Amino acid sequence: MAKARKKSELPSKICPVCQRPFVWRKKWAKNWEEVRYCSERCRRNR
Repeated sequence: MAKARKKSELPSKICPVCQRPFVWRKKWAKNWEEVRYCSERCRRNR
């Protein structure tokens, strides 16, 4: 089992729509490289 990380150690990106930073989530583990938007709302309003 993987060692738990602090939130400050998780990778982050900037959303191109709202310009806010967002951090890695477990549901994005398999496709983190393709994730561009912080939320469905930003994805729809691109």
